[in-house]
Amino acid sequence: MDSYPAISDLEARAKKRIPSFAWVYLESGTGDDVARDHNRTALDAVRFRPQFLKGPLAPSIETTLFGVTYAAPIGIAPVGLTGLIWPGADAMLAQTAARNTIPYVLSTVGTEAPEVAGPNAQGMGWFQLYPPRDDDMRTDMVDRAKASGFTTLVVTADVPAPSRRERQRKAQIRVPPSIGPRLIAASALRPSWSAGIVRHGLPRFRGLEQYVDSASMKNTAGFVGANLGGTLSFEYLDALRNQWDGPLVVKGILDPDDAVQCRDHGADAVWVSNHGGRQLDGAIASIDALGPIVDALDGAVPVLFDSGIRDGLDIARALALGADFCFAGRPFLFGLGALGENGASHAYEILREGLTTTMHQVGVESVSELERRLATSR
Repeated sequence: MDSYPAISDLEARAKKRIPSFAWVYLESGTGDDVARDHNRTALDAVRFRPQFLKGPLAPSIETTLFGVTYAAPIGIAPVGLTGLIWPGADAMLAQTAARNTIPYVLSTVGTEAPEVAGPNAQGMGWFQLYPPRDDDMRTDMVDRAKASGFTTLVVTADVPAPSRRERQRKAQIRVPPSIGPRLIAASALRPSWSAGIVRHGLPRFRGLEQYVDSASMKNTAGFVGANLGGTLSFEYLDALRNQWDGPLVVKGILDPDDAVQCRDHGADAVWVSNHGGRQLDGAIASIDALGPIVDALDGAVPVLFDSGIRDGLDIARALALGADFCFAGRPFLFGLGALGENGASHAYEILREGLTTTMHQVGVESVSELERRLATSR
C-alpha cells in the first residue's frame, strides 16, 4: 500500500473510480463549501511544540470508552447513502471495524439494514438515529438496533432541517439513481463501481423500507424527508434515555450550553461536529468548538469529535484539545472507492500510524500527554 501513503492519495484515486454524481455527494459541503474547508484550515492552525531527548518511546493509543477497549481512539463516522458512494459499503465498513477493533456507526440513512450491518460489526457497531417524528417508529428502530447487536445509540442533533447543498442539487443526486443517459454515461466511466452495483443492486434505504407502504426506493426517499429529523428536543432526548439502556451519545453539538444540557438529560457523551460542513456554511469549525465544550463539561462525560480529519496528526490535535475519541467519515469512503473492500482498513492504518508517529515526534507515550505539547492554547 506504499503507493497510497496518505488519505489524499486515496481521495485522488477514489475520485477516478466513483461516478461524478456520487462523488459530489461524498465530497461536497453546503453553500460555497466554506464550512467544510474551514474545518481543515482550523485544524491546520493547531500546532505542537515537540520535546526531544526522551530516549525510546512506545506510544500507547488503546482507548477504553463505555467499558469497551478499542485499539485506537479512532472510529468510522456515520455516512448516509453509503451504497451510492461505493456498492456494499456498509457491510465492508462494519467488517473493517470488527477486524481492527474500532467502532463503526451505521446511519439511519445508510443503505444497509441494521439486521445485516450489526452482525458484520461483531460488537463494534453503534447506531446513529435520525429522530423519527412517529413515536412507534422510533421505538421500533431503537429496538431493532439493540436486537442487531449495536451497543451505543447516537442521536443526531444537527439536522433541524435539510440543508440546501447546492452542488448536490446541480448534480441531480437521486436515490435510487434516475436511470437515463446522464447516469449511464457517468457509470460507464467507472466500471468497478458499476460492477459493484451489479453484485449488490441499486442503493436503497434498506433499514427504512419496512415503514413505507410501498418498498420502492422512490417512496422511501420521500418518506425520509417527511418523517425523519426536525423533532429533537430535550424532552425527546428524555424519551430516548428512558428507552435505551446502553450508552447514549448526542451528535452535532457546537455550543457549550447545549453540551451541558445534554449531560443533564442523561447523555453519556457529547459528540462535537458540524456535520462535516454539510449543514450551515457559516457554522464554527468543529475544532474551534471543541475546547469550550470540553471546559464546560469538565470531565463529566466523554467528548467525541469529527469533521475535517484527514490524518493521524488531526486526531492528535483533537485529543490534545480535550477530545476523548475521534471519528472520520470521508477518509474511510475514500479508502473503499480507491481500493475496494481492503481500502477502509488501509485508511485506518494511515490514521493510526499518523497518530503514533505524531506522538513520537512530539515526545509523548500517552494521548493524555498531548495537551502539554500544544503550542496553541485551548
